[in-house]
Amino acid sequence: MVSTLLKIVPSVLVASITWSLIRRFIFPSPLDKIPGPTAKSFVGGHFPEMFTPDGWDFHRKLVEKYGRVIRLYGIFRARVLYVHDPKALHHIFVKDQHIFEEADALLAQNKAVFGYGLLSTLGETHKKQRRMLNPVFSIKQMRTMIPTFFSVTYDLRDVFLRKTADGPQEIDMVTWMTRVALEIVAQAGLGQSFDPVTESKKEHPYISAMKLIGPTGRNLILFRQLVLTKVYKYNLGTPRIRRFFAGLLPIKSLHKMRDLVDVMQDTSVKIFESKKKALVENGPEESQKDFLSILMRENAKASEEDRLPDDQVIAQISTLMFAAMDTTSSALSRILWLLAKHPEVQDKLRAEIREAKQTFGGEPDYDQLSSLAYLDAVIRETLRVHPPVPSLPREARKDAVLPFSKPIKTVDGKEITEVLVPEGTLLIVSIKSINTDPELWGPDAREWKPERWLAPPREALVDAHIPGVYSHLMTFIGGGRACIGFKFSEMEMKVILYVILDLFKFGLPKEKIFWNMLGRSTPSVRKEDLRPALPMIVSRAED
Repeated sequence: MVSTLLKIVPSVLVASITWSLIRRFIFPSPLDKIPGPTAKSFVGGHFPEMFTPDGWDFHRKLVEKYGRVIRLYGIFRARVLYVHDPKALHHIFVKDQHIFEEADALLAQNKAVFGYGLLSTLGETHKKQRRMLNPVFSIKQMRTMIPTFFSVTYDLRDVFLRKTADGPQEIDMVTWMTRVALEIVAQAGLGQSFDPVTESKKEHPYISAMKLIGPTGRNLILFRQLVLTKVYKYNLGTPRIRRFFAGLLPIKSLHKMRDLVDVMQDTSVKIFESKKKALVENGPEESQKDFLSILMRENAKASEEDRLPDDQVIAQISTLMFAAMDTTSSALSRILWLLAKHPEVQDKLRAEIREAKQTFGGEPDYDQLSSLAYLDAVIRETLRVHPPVPSLPREARKDAVLPFSKPIKTVDGKEITEVLVPEGTLLIVSIKSINTDPELWGPDAREWKPERWLAPPREALVDAHIPGVYSHLMTFIGGGRACIGFKFSEMEMKVILYVILDLFKFGLPKEKIFWNMLGRSTPSVRKEDLRPALPMIVSRAED
């Protein structure tokens, strides 16, 4: 069996890649009429400029010169459509979402790392998983989670109190924002405590693996695009066979990723079996309020047709942990950095929080936290200007016409209001560009101004009908694949800021902070060293 696969798999991969290349060079594409820059690299196209830690200027200049719809090139001159037009986004995420699905490369990566969870499935399977998860992320459920958010955040507060007992201290915010985000989602999501927020250096292997998935994956972009995509698209081999092949290839990062996935899978299975045993012994009782317990109770009560198989439930565990950790810790780090850059905003927000504490007289509930207008404005404005995921891919599953909200000029000077997007085309949706489009947000669109949220939205913004689920923004996208946990993330950020800004001031370090845009936006001290780090000067705030 293995020897046969050793002969078949390489042949299938070579044939697929060869046919893709022939199509790109012999046949013209409707996208050739769309204006765009010349690629510097024959092999990588524009990818070396797009997918690089300091690609901010390339993306900004691209949009400033070519507008909302741009033709780029990917690997071996594959046409790529770079887009942030509102009408086009409505078709991509809502009207024709079944056509413009997750890109094969991203799906393959998520399947290999997390299994067949919410980030790895399409069509009816994805819809079924989402229906099962909707009660888990309901507003009713959010209300019950707020005390857990506060409990974990008090541990963070105590750490900062000890560290600043003798005066201001430099503290790495990425480390602590990641730890508190992970512990909140572990307790609220899984009913587990992996990494209590203390000054202890010992870290659970599961948490270590979770943190290393992103950095390790960045070293496998080409492998994912050329090999992993084909393996999962054509369903080549069983998981055991794929793991065997991964061991044969002389790629250290691939071996490391395999070992990280093993740790995550083994831990997820143990958690699932423990919950399953408790469900059998205790019956469908309601005392366990964590997300996984609720999901498993709902799944047990579901009809055979709607019920998720065990492997799909297990896949949600690491999917939930990773999604909730990475984006929230990135957003919180960015907020604290911006508050340090704008001390007047930090002081104003602290004043609102202190007034609220006097008014509420204790821990605020969901509705009370939601009523804090300036806290809400700071979070929204940060997620607008600095979305944790600056762009994301989609792939056309069949030929489709993509309309635009206003005409664009083709390379031969004609005006068009739509374009035929061929099957297999990769689309890059620029979240940051639509969130900071001057036509929608005004001439100061790229500036960070929380006060803009204290006034009614601009008419142009309302008329654009941006298909996002959150405040005219695409940060959490929209449609059937919108971020299901965006309210969880929002309330988590509000609780953390509510607790720590009352007691502490945050100042900038001496070092200049570099923000890496590859994948999820993360800070580091040097471009040459992309290990996430955000040292900040933390001091006690005056009463």
